[in-house]
Amino acid sequence: MKTKLLLFLLLIAFQGQAVFAQKSKPRSKTKVQTTTQIEGINQEVAKVEPILLIIDDEKITLEDFLAVYNKNNTTKNQEINRKDLEEYLGLFINFKLKVKEASRLKLDTASSFISELEGYRKQLAQPFLIDREVNDHLLEEAYERSKADIRASHILIRVEQDASPKDTLAAWNKAMNARKRIVGGEDFGKVAVEISEDPSARDQIIAGRPPAKGNKGDLGYFTVFDMVYPFETAAYSTPVGQVSMPIRSSFGYHIVLVTDKQAAMGRIQVAHLLLASKPDDTAEIIKEREALLKEIQQKIDKNVPFEELVKEYSDDKGSAPKGGLLPWFGPNRMVPEFVSAIYGMEKNEISKAVETMYGFHFIKLLDFKGVPSFEESKNELKMKIARDIRSNKSKDAFINRLKEEYKFTSDAKALDAVIATLDTSFLTGNWSSEKAGKLNRQLIRFGEKTYSQSDFAQYLENNQGDSKVENIKTLAHAKYDKWVEERIMDYEDSRLAEKHKEFRELMKEYRDGILLFELTDQMVWSKAVKDTIGLQDYYEQIKHNYQHPRRIDAVVYKFSDEKSAKKSLKRIKSMSSKNIPTQEIVDYLNRKKNIVEIENGLYAKGDNAIIDVFEWKSGVSDIVLANNEYNIIYVTKIHEVEPKSLNEIKGIVISEYQNYLEKEWIKSLRNSYKYTVDKSVFESVFNKN
Repeated sequence: MKTKLLLFLLLIAFQGQAVFAQKSKPRSKTKVQTTTQIEGINQEVAKVEPILLIIDDEKITLEDFLAVYNKNNTTKNQEINRKDLEEYLGLFINFKLKVKEASRLKLDTASSFISELEGYRKQLAQPFLIDREVNDHLLEEAYERSKADIRASHILIRVEQDASPKDTLAAWNKAMNARKRIVGGEDFGKVAVEISEDPSARDQIIAGRPPAKGNKGDLGYFTVFDMVYPFETAAYSTPVGQVSMPIRSSFGYHIVLVTDKQAAMGRIQVAHLLLASKPDDTAEIIKEREALLKEIQQKIDKNVPFEELVKEYSDDKGSAPKGGLLPWFGPNRMVPEFVSAIYGMEKNEISKAVETMYGFHFIKLLDFKGVPSFEESKNELKMKIARDIRSNKSKDAFINRLKEEYKFTSDAKALDAVIATLDTSFLTGNWSSEKAGKLNRQLIRFGEKTYSQSDFAQYLENNQGDSKVENIKTLAHAKYDKWVEERIMDYEDSRLAEKHKEFRELMKEYRDGILLFELTDQMVWSKAVKDTIGLQDYYEQIKHNYQHPRRIDAVVYKFSDEKSAKKSLKRIKSMSSKNIPTQEIVDYLNRKKNIVEIENGLYAKGDNAIIDVFEWKSGVSDIVLANNEYNIIYVTKIHEVEPKSLNEIKGIVISEYQNYLEKEWIKSLRNSYKYTVDKSVFESVFNKN
């Protein structure tokens, strides 16, 4: 993929050339400046940042060159080697010349280039549009939470995220009343069944299926990222046995009871044996199952292989043929009783019977993968954070910092005036900014930007009718916050290159990388494949380097005994001289019983032990003993040393042709552009005293 090429194009092994050569364009009579002359250019700047290289009018400082060298140097923390640095400077010059040529050809104005670079820019900008301190905190927090598994129950009181203050307060009060009842001594599960708006708390009746037993608010075990962030935070912050204050999430208000906290199990693999149960099991069925449970436990105690017991007894028909093996899972993938039994087990240990909503399980712990180290987890955690609502903490902190940096101001009265023009048509997507009339006062100001009431009104017109919220004022304020956020982020995005040298250099790397890829593809890679005439001509020049050795076309008749070989020799010579096909000869010799097998092909020395032990000449050989067999070889043709065909070595020829085109292109570029290297600046890298 092109993406993979962009960051190491500077390392492409272009053909080496004299680093300190000085060339001039054939089309220009201008004399190239010598090193002495260069030393006199802009002495004031040179004292601060010595100029190492000048290509046409572009000046590259020693600092910039060394930054690129160190970034791509794989042998870090080692003293710079003169030879390596000289070679790298040669590659660097080639790279710069190619980018110059790409710009001269205006490849950077092509719509495909602009579009591709913009795509990369969006990716590169992301790390600069967050609060890194907050992001680091979120990363550390997520890792610490990954070390523990929580079991918790909850009661949910639903309320929309954009609900009116009145509806929000009503939901809060309902949640607080539930909490007071529980803190006052009522059973959490009983209250959950009564008032929780999470339907899983109560038994579910589904037509055509057995009743699904409610969980009474028990969510089982979970770890980081298994729950929405506010809920997760409440669970990890509440001591075991205590009930949290109401916590707001996108679903509404939760009150959370933490019932257990364990060191994280990580990823687990088990096998299980299930004796299924149903709520309507008769006393007789229950008694039979109890007897079976006792029988199985006795066999486990006698070390009967678990896999055999599973195949004999288990009601889980999906896993039974595999010895009860279940896929790898985390704590949130199984019912809590099943998970709880695994904590503290040793590898290959088998649990006592564990009762769940599905029946009774004997569980054998086969393997587990603990929580990886922070370094091992870091990249995955970063990706999860970026996709999770918790990333808003970083964004919000970043926005607040930008507001302070850019001295953000807002006119509350001007905002109220715009909101006052909204009516119910805004909820249905039919409101027009014309209803804001002549409102055009400044609404917000930050940095060098100002936005008016009409700007916000136009935004409202373009972003209406997409919410279930019926309170116009609440919805309008939410839209305003989002509008402000977008304006500030757009402004910051536009200033990234100005504010951040790292971003500026990355963008230059990607710009130059894309240009180099496109131009190299045109001049070398694709050209070598498409230029069939040029490829053929180049093949003619190098084919002597790729020769076939002397070879023979031969048929080897193989006999297991000398008598059969001697009897057949005269017949093979006679029939072969008449050009009778080989298979007809074999069929004739084997007409009474199978006495001969054949092998044929094109052979060179070393290809076949039988071929190697006789003198090569056309016709049928005498009997040759090799590999405990009696062989007769019929040489149909001798091929003298000859070049391999283009089709045989096309991949190699294309590769060499590309190298040839590369060399010629570099020669042309070095003759077309002026470039000079200041030797004294280069030497200063090694002159440390």
